[in-house]
Amino acid sequence: MDDMRATDGSAAALDGAAFDEVVEFTSGLIRIDTTNRGGGDCRERPAAEYVAQRLADTGLDPVLLERTPGRTNVVARIEGSDPRADALLVHGHLDVVPAEAADWSVHPFSGEVRDGVVWGRGAVDMKNMDAMVLAVVRAWARTGAKPRRDIVIAYTADEEDSAIDGSGFLAARHAHLFEGCTEGLGESGAFTLHLPGQAVYPIAAGERGTAWVKLTAHGSTGHGSKPNRANAVSRLAAAVARIGAYEWPVRLTGTVAACVTELAALQGLTVDPRARSFDLDSVLGKLGPAAVLVDATVRNSTNPTMFSAGYKINVVPGHATAYIDGRVLPGGEDEFIATMDALTGPDVAWEFHHREVALESPVDGRTYGILRESVERFDPEARVVPFCMAGGTDAKQFSRLGITGYGFSPVKLPPGFDYWSLFHGVDERVPVDALHFGVRVLDHALRTL
Repeated sequence: MDDMRATDGSAAALDGAAFDEVVEFTSGLIRIDTTNRGGGDCRERPAAEYVAQRLADTGLDPVLLERTPGRTNVVARIEGSDPRADALLVHGHLDVVPAEAADWSVHPFSGEVRDGVVWGRGAVDMKNMDAMVLAVVRAWARTGAKPRRDIVIAYTADEEDSAIDGSGFLAARHAHLFEGCTEGLGESGAFTLHLPGQAVYPIAAGERGTAWVKLTAHGSTGHGSKPNRANAVSRLAAAVARIGAYEWPVRLTGTVAACVTELAALQGLTVDPRARSFDLDSVLGKLGPAAVLVDATVRNSTNPTMFSAGYKINVVPGHATAYIDGRVLPGGEDEFIATMDALTGPDVAWEFHHREVALESPVDGRTYGILRESVERFDPEARVVPFCMAGGTDAKQFSRLGITGYGFSPVKLPPGFDYWSLFHGVDERVPVDALHFGVRVLDHALRTL
C-alpha cells in the first residue's frame, strides 16, 4: 500500500488524523442509507446531520435547508485570507442510487473496510468526495491553515434525480449563501485512467445538457380484433424506433476537441479536429481505452427508456406514452429540438420532461492550470486532460448563479481498477490509498486556488 501520509512542503495544512478521518467518514456516510428512488422517495437528513456536526466541530456554522421535509442540504462558508478574492464553491451530493444487496459481494450499506478498500454504495458516487472535503476542512481547523479564497461548502440532496430538492432549490431560494462564488468544484474528474504506459487523469470541463423527453401518441380506441389505422401504440412505437435508431451527427465542442488533441498527442499523434479532413472514427480507433473519454460526448444522444400503453390485451388504447433520455452538447439544443420534431412526426407529440443546460468551462486559464498542477504534484507520472461528461451534475443548477464548474474529485487508482464501471454499478468501492491521495490533492488545490 502506498503511504500517502508522507509529507512534503504542502503537508503543513494536514495532519495524520486527516488520513484516518477520510476513511472513517467515507465508511460512515455509506452506512447511512440515502437511496434516491426518484419521485421524492429519499431522505438525506441523517447524512446531512452527520456532515453538519463534523463541520460544526471545527467552529463553522453550517446551515441545514429543506424544500421538502427530510430532503436536507447543508451549506457552510470558510473565510479566506484574501477578502478581495472571489469565493469558491465545493459541492457534493449526499444521495445515492438504489443497490440490490443480493447482487453484491458485501452489503451495499455496510461501509466495510477490507484489504485496504472501502466498500458500499456511494464509495465513488460520491460519498468519497464528501468525506475528503470534511477531512481537509477539519485538518485546516486543527493546523490553523486557511485557504486564499472564501470557500462555500454545499452538501446537496436529490442530485440523483431532478435536483429540485437539492441544488435547484439552493440556487433558486438561497442564492445569497453563494455570494461571491465564481467557480465550483464537484464530482467526476481527476481519477486515474490507466493506458499502456501512462496514467491519465481527466478533469471535467464540460457537461452535456439534460433533455429528458415525454412522448404522447393519441389514436382511436376500439376492439383489438378489428382493424385500427389510428392505433396510438403503433404510432408511438414507430416514433420510438425512429428515435432509437437515429445516428446523431458528430459535433466537436471546444472541450472535446481539446481532449481529442491531447489524448492523440499522448499516443504520438498530431491531429487537428477543426480540419476538414479530420476523421474522428480513425482517431478514436487509435486512442484505445482512452476513447471512452470522448466517444459519448461527440454528439447529441437519445435513448428510449420507458414505454406505457393499454390496460387489456384485446382493447386498443386511446393514448400511449414513452420517455427518452436525451443529452445535448453545448450549443446543440436547437438541433435537438428540430430533430425531435422530425423524428416524432405528425402523430406523436413531445415535450421536455426535465431540461437542464449544457456546460463548458475554460481549459486555458488559471483555475484549470492549478487543478492540473495539483494532480501532477502528487503523481509525477500523471497526464492530465480535459473532458466533457456525458451526463450531468449539480454544476448545472449552480451555473444559474454564474458559477463556472469543474469536475474534480481526485483519486489515484491502481491498474485494472475500472472506476467508471462502479458509478451506479455493483460492488462499488474505493481504495484507502485513493482517498489519502485525494485528501492531499484537494488540500493543495483548495488552498492554491
